[in-house]
Amino acid sequence: MTGARGSSLEAGGEATSRMRLGIFGGTFNPIHWGHLVLAETARETLGLDRVLFVPAHQPPHKRGAELAPGLQRLAMVRLAVRDHPAFAASDLELMRQGVSYTLDTVQTIHDQLPEATLFLLMGQDMLRVPWRNWAAMKRLCTIVVAPRAKPARAQAKMRWLGMPRIDVASSDIRARVAAGRSIRYLVPPPVQRYIRQHHLYEHRRGG
Repeated sequence: MTGARGSSLEAGGEATSRMRLGIFGGTFNPIHWGHLVLAETARETLGLDRVLFVPAHQPPHKRGAELAPGLQRLAMVRLAVRDHPAFAASDLELMRQGVSYTLDTVQTIHDQLPEATLFLLMGQDMLRVPWRNWAAMKRLCTIVVAPRAKPARAQAKMRWLGMPRIDVASSDIRARVAAGRSIRYLVPPPVQRYIRQHHLYEHRRGG
């Protein structure tokens, strides 16, 4: 794993092969406090050395027209995590281009850090979307789910994460911006300033 900005696996410092690494993928369109609370809860609960935020280039279950440009979403993630020593951003999926399959991302990280213990972080809503080779995913990492409702019994290689319920959605933030409403306290202040400065989401481009 190479160091800081410009690498595909920005680890926010020196990486070790035996680290406990959380992988948090998504569109982050935009990143908000709910994402950050999930990541911090997972870091503390699971004893993670790093949490890597991986913005998707094009997720298989969402239309590209709804997404801000990838480099701008990556920039917002960097702004949101820059003051946390254990959080880092990765351009791995953006540089790979094409449809962003999480299995490919986890496999790449496993190949580069074969002795690391990997944890894939997600919200419960992501369990409803079709996944590419779920069995292979569970062989590579432990799947950690933040529930929105009372969780069912966890499957093998899956953990439910107890965390505060924060009902913030990126879609609501985009709608608020488009309507000229405030997004203060929904996103970190640097992300709010970035959205305003770059006029993101002022005109909804779909859905």
